[in-house]
Amino acid sequence: MQIANRLGADSVVVLDFETTGLSPQRGDRAIEIGAVRLDQGQVVERFQSLMNPGRRVSSFIENYTGITNAMLADAPPCEDVMAAFADFLRDANVVAHNMSFDRRFLDAELARIGRGTSENYACSLLLSRRVYPEAPSHKLAALVAYRGIIQKGRFHRALADAEVTGQLWLQGLNTLRETYGVGMLSFAQIQALTRLQKSKIPAYLKTLQA
Repeated sequence: MQIANRLGADSVVVLDFETTGLSPQRGDRAIEIGAVRLDQGQVVERFQSLMNPGRRVSSFIENYTGITNAMLADAPPCEDVMAAFADFLRDANVVAHNMSFDRRFLDAELARIGRGTSENYACSLLLSRRVYPEAPSHKLAALVAYRGIIQKGRFHRALADAEVTGQLWLQGLNTLRETYGVGMLSFAQIQALTRLQKSKIPAYLKTLQA
């Protein structure tokens, strides 16, 4: 874990879940996972799979995600998909947009199969609030439009959302370098930045200037 945390902030796994609801503590399950592995800012690997939660999903979720019960009927069970994803993830630093949501499902699904997770997480939503405070909204779709990121797939499909989240993450790092003149940032430094009060950010970034 310590080795992973010393990597640059542009070497991460960016993930996204689609789910049956909002809370694994209330019995909700993942129905799709998508992830991209970034190595020094380049996509080098992708992971995507639907997963069968063992029960039907609501019509709201079908309409929201485009993932139907018929699609899930032929999907592998959650346990098989998450075992494969744990092998893909290894001890990588992990990024998601609204990480608190995705982490709950990642931890819950991996716990079901007795697999541990990385402790190195960061949230692109929190980063965007600090880098783009003037943005009209910090929801993923709004930020993608605000930053002119090309969306090749449908929002609320896991891999498409992971792809644009990865682009948003890299743009945020570039904006920090261009605005504050900082050098290559480590993942740990970005984690620290996202936890700071906004008023303390300029002083913190000044300490990181190349």
